[in-house]
Amino acid sequence: MSGAKENILASIRDALGRGEMSGDQRAELERRVKAHKASQRPARARGKGQAVIERFIAEAEKVACTIAEVEGIADVPSAVASYLRQHNLPGNAVIAPDAWLGDIPWDNESLLNLRAGASNKDDEVAITPAFGAVAETGTLMMASGPNHPTSLNFTPENHLVVLRKSQVAASYEEVWANLRKSGKMPRSVNMITGPSRTGDISMKIYLGAHGPRRLHIVMVDD
Repeated sequence: MSGAKENILASIRDALGRGEMSGDQRAELERRVKAHKASQRPARARGKGQAVIERFIAEAEKVACTIAEVEGIADVPSAVASYLRQHNLPGNAVIAPDAWLGDIPWDNESLLNLRAGASNKDDEVAITPAFGAVAETGTLMMASGPNHPTSLNFTPENHLVVLRKSQVAASYEEVWANLRKSGKMPRSVNMITGPSRTGDISMKIYLGAHGPRRLHIVMVDD
């Protein structure tokens, strides 16, 4: 531990009137940290199966997300193209270089012209996967990495997310546990609840203030 950090911690201990932890106290602290024991969860953060899916959809729609449910990955391209047509958006889109997204038969939809990689200021539409989702608040968990540049979550005005129903967890505790089980923590994790918004100006909600103004989720029944 650096000298500066030790000085800060020592000041906190002095303010609390507490000295250095004993060996037993330190061992108990490390045991609790490693156990990741979940705390009490509200009723809306519990459940399984279809009830969790329905809660996620309801909560995501409350925060201005739109959702299209499809039966399999073969239906994803048409669902994406339909959304783009509906909003008069171009077929050009930047897509995360993710292996699972790469298995989707995008060539079946002639409207789409996809480029894999990070986004830039000229991209209007981004298509990404999600690591998981949280039903209690309609939130998406995005894990950064070579297969998911973080810029895709924030730069384009239209963010389309392809999500498997099996990725939806009832609670935050569950989705974080799933991330730990994946074996490698990403450099950054973004929790996204609906499109970007602000209410700073005259208390009026404005979408797209600091990121996408539309967030559309294509849910695949897997």
